[in-house]
Amino acid sequence: MIRKLTEAEARFAMAHGDFAEEIRNSAPFVAIILTQSWCPQWRFMKSYLEEVDARLNAAAKAHIYYLEYDLEDWYEEFLPFKENTFQNWDVPYVRYYRNGTCISASNFIAAQGFMSRLVGS
Repeated sequence: MIRKLTEAEARFAMAHGDFAEEIRNSAPFVAIILTQSWCPQWRFMKSYLEEVDARLNAAAKAHIYYLEYDLEDWYEEFLPFKENTFQNWDVPYVRYYRNGTCISASNFIAAQGFMSRLVGS
């Protein structure tokens, strides 16, 4: 499953310092991608996500969420949250969760590395 995060889900993270348990625990393996729409590395990652999703969900239950926050009216609120809370100033920024716990983070990453970080294979 690949799905865009909602404003309410992003605002929850801003208020609590991380995404809600129902997002983090929506599958055994969860990736959350925070990015800006103009980023060429994001465009590359976005181009492989459907294939990765199909491959991962054939063997493991994984959910991929993304947010292109520069397209949102609340961009000015989200940007400092992302940069200061997660101490990351680059895009795309990916957080990897296993059973609800953040186990890793990265910036731009190719498909095989993304899958490896997410499911450990």
